[in-house]
This record gives sequence, C-alpha cells and structure tokens, in this order.
Amino acid sequence: MDELRVGVFVCHCGRNIGAYVNVPEVVEYVEGLPDVVHVEHNLYTCSEEGISAIKKGIQEHGLNRVIVASCTPRTHEPLFRSACEATGLNKYLFEFVNIRDQCSWVHMGEPEKATQKAKDLIRMGVAKARLLEPLEELEIEVNPSALVMGGGVVGMQAALNLANQGFQVHLVEKEGELGGTLRDVYKLFTANEEASKLLGPLVQKIKSHPRIKLHLSTKVKNVGGFIGNFDVTLNQNGAESKINVGTIIVAIGAEVLKPIGQYGYGKFPNVITQLELEKRLKNGNLDGQNIVMINCVGARVPERTYCSRICCMSAIKNASLIRELNPEAKIWILYRDLMTYGVDFEDYYRKSMEQGVRFIRYSLEKPPEVTGNGKADNIKVYHELRKRELELPCDMLVLTTPLIPREDNQEISRLLKVSLDEFGFLLEAHLKLRPVEFAMDGIYICGSAKWPTDVAEGVSQAYAAASKAAGPMRIGYVKPEAITSSVNEDICSGCGTCVSLCPFGAMELVSKDGKRVAQSTVAQCKGCGVCGAACPSGAITMNHFSNEQIMAQLEALIA
Repeated sequence: MDELRVGVFVCHCGRNIGAYVNVPEVVEYVEGLPDVVHVEHNLYTCSEEGISAIKKGIQEHGLNRVIVASCTPRTHEPLFRSACEATGLNKYLFEFVNIRDQCSWVHMGEPEKATQKAKDLIRMGVAKARLLEPLEELEIEVNPSALVMGGGVVGMQAALNLANQGFQVHLVEKEGELGGTLRDVYKLFTANEEASKLLGPLVQKIKSHPRIKLHLSTKVKNVGGFIGNFDVTLNQNGAESKINVGTIIVAIGAEVLKPIGQYGYGKFPNVITQLELEKRLKNGNLDGQNIVMINCVGARVPERTYCSRICCMSAIKNASLIRELNPEAKIWILYRDLMTYGVDFEDYYRKSMEQGVRFIRYSLEKPPEVTGNGKADNIKVYHELRKRELELPCDMLVLTTPLIPREDNQEISRLLKVSLDEFGFLLEAHLKLRPVEFAMDGIYICGSAKWPTDVAEGVSQAYAAASKAAGPMRIGYVKPEAITSSVNEDICSGCGTCVSLCPFGAMELVSKDGKRVAQSTVAQCKGCGVCGAACPSGAITMNHFSNEQIMAQLEALIA
C-alpha cells in the first residue's frame, strides 16, 4: 500500500463558517493529525481559486486522500470530486466534512464549542479517509426510448419535446382521450385564450407524430428494472403488453376537489365549482345577475393546510370573463388571502377590480353562511376590513376548490418506488437542486403531479423533465455512483431480510451453486445502507461506508 498522504482544505464559506469557527486555529490543529501532509484554508473553496488550490495541492504534495471541510455534500460534492479526477485521483478517495450545516450554523452563539466541534469532525474525516479505497463506476447502456405517464397538456408537451429530439416515446393515458382537466377549461389566464385552441393542435401533433406511440384507456400495471432498462407492463382494457424504456416521465396531474356538503354543494342546484362554471362558460350556459364566489373552500384548513396557488387566479379569471359577457352582472369574490404571484397575475387582478368585480375578505373563524329555500339565494359574510356583516343576493354560488392528489398516487408511488409528500403529491428529489427528478434515477416528474401548477408553469416543467430524460438517452449510457452495497455470498444465509427492507428494490434472492443468496443490482442501489444495517449475517458491505471506516470515525471521536 502506498504511503498515505492526506490533504485537508478548510473553507471559511464567507461568514457562514468563518464568523463562528476559528478557521486558522482549526488548520493549526489539523496539521498535527497523523498522515496529514498538507492543510490550507480558503475563503470559498468552491470558487475557481479554491478548486485550483485543490488541484495544485494534489500535484505538489502527492496527495492520495483529499478532504474538504466546508458546507454540504448535497450541493458541492460533485464539484470537489471532479477536481480530484482532473488530476488523476480516483474521486472516491475524497471525503467531505460538513462544518457549516452540522457545526457553525447550529452553534452560532458558541464559537469556542463550534471550533472544537469542527476539529472533531475533521479528525473523524481524516480517520475515515485513511481507509478509503478507489471505486469504479459501472457503465450501463440506456435504451433511447421513454415512457410518459399522463396525456394532459403537460404530458403531451413532454412527449412531443422528446419525440422531436428523435427518441421513441410511449405516451400512456388512462382515459379514452387526451387533454386531461384542460378539456373542461374555457379560457386560460392571463391571455384569455381558449383552451381548445391550445389543445386541438397539440393533440393532432401527438397523434400524427411518427415517434410517439399513443396508449389510450391504458394503465401502467408494473414497472421493473432501472435507469436505461425499465421493463413496463401496460394494461389496456384487460389486455396486457410489455415495453422497455430507458427513462420515465410522470405527468399524471391532479384532480379538483369536489366539496360535497360545504356551502350547500350537492344540495342546492345553483352551487357549483369553478371547473363546473368553466363548462357553463364554454357552452354559453350562464344564468343570473348576482354571482358570489367563495375562495379557499377545502384549502388552508386543518385537514388540508396547503394553498393550491392557482385557485385565486381561476376565480378572478372567471369573474372577469363573466363581466365581459354581461357587464351588468354583479360579482363578489369572498377571499381569505389572494394568491396573485407575479406581475402578470397582479395586473390581471387589478384589471378585474376596474371591471367591477368586488372583493370581500373573510376569516377562517367567521366563514360565509349560505341560506335559501330550494337554492342558495342569500350569502352572509363578515367583512374583515369593514368590520361588519354583509348580506349578498345570490343567483349562483361558485366554490373555488383546490387541486388535490389523484387517488392512484399511492399506486404510482408503489410501482415506481418513489415517495409521496405529507399531502399525497409525488415528491421530487430536492425542491431546488433536483426539482423535476425523483430520488430514483431515470424517473422524472412535471406538472401538478408534484404540486398545483398553472399551464404555463407546467409546460416549463415538462420541457425541463424532457431535457433531463433526454440526457442519458442521448449519451447512450449512465454511470451510477459506486457507493453501493456488495454481498459476501460465502456468509450470506439467504434470509431475504435485505430484499424486504430495500426501499429501491435493488436486492433480490438468487440461486448460486445450490444455495440461495442475496444479490445487489448496482444500477438500482442508492447506497442508503438499510440492507447493511439489517443483515443478521453481516454479509453486506457498503462501499465507501464500510464498518471499518465508520468504526474508525467513532474511535477518532472518543479518542
């Protein structure tokens, strides 16, 4: 084994670390640790100057283990690994020590303790770095075809984008026609363009595109495999078929809440939802001079605490359209707060007030009251700004309800081995860093399947998801991280504990030499360590996080 030569680079991270951790004192301490031959500190190690310092340090001091003590590996580890690779050093001989999130940020009022903790963390990192081994990443071929789940406007745009790039696309829609919820929408805000004028040409492009295979009245029954090689079973009216794709885009959208029992919905014939109003506007079937709209029906309440974001604009749009159709109509929008984010939405809101739409603010503690004989013909509301109760005549009551997760989200989550958030929407890998990706490689998400979005925002996400999905298909291969599990078949008992616990479906039992043993699929394994921690035989080793490496860190901590 070559002589260990560890280099440590400590980052000030501006004031994030340097204001609470005595970095020069930490550097002086680290210089005395065993096998550490080079230590330096940088204002911003992730800057061009900092990256150059890492490369220079590796070359000048013959470093064969590199440690960066700075912020979080979630954002910067790939950058520092690339710097190591650029000098010919295996990137898995790099160790990241987080002295920002796990040290300076949680000990802002204790600079001395923060400094000591930074020393402890780096000492542990050095102990692990001594035992790091070079790892090699496997190259996995990617089938240049994609599955898009959902035939709404977002799914169609994603499919069309991929097909126009030259990839074969399977577009699966569980209903008998394309368009999703947008089929029932009259006009889109803020341009007031008819939704049918957007949908019609788009559907024709999908149906006529030579690289798009359309599967209507079809559900995804099963998904197996991994990025580059997903085996998908489709069910179309009871008939099953199989396809193989390299990537998957989920664009199944959301559905509109039907507020049964609230404000007379389902009891009074003149109480409808915004989506039902859209249908009436579309068909020219609109009666009544006095129209009241109640926002936040079923949203921002204890059983559903989130704001659906697009509901307010839907109400404002429909109110504005009614005023254009009938300038004599009286329209009141009862709201708790108005979500009109962005300049265009704010301008649209102001325009509706100029048209004569009236806005009344109510509170959750004093919601509107609906009374009537055979229909809702009187609305009582406590005006929060005027501090008095008003009575509004009502020919039609329109309830503004939120988008909610689809009923089959649980099934989709199970099929794709992806997560749901607390409300039941599909959960992306990271809100800011990976907004259109799942934690499962090769599967992407866009539109209201992950959170309520308007059409423009959903289409933007569709392009982003298609761009992400096209990357590995265009390259032709992927290299999953080598931080995975490996099984010692000699001591594996074949109990199957790892198979039942693996959240990514990467473990399976196979027969070898007459013995049943566990086997890890590298392309699916995310290195979470659940299998290694649970293995009763101790047969599973986690690459880059072996028992020996972790024990070395613990021993360094208590030394």
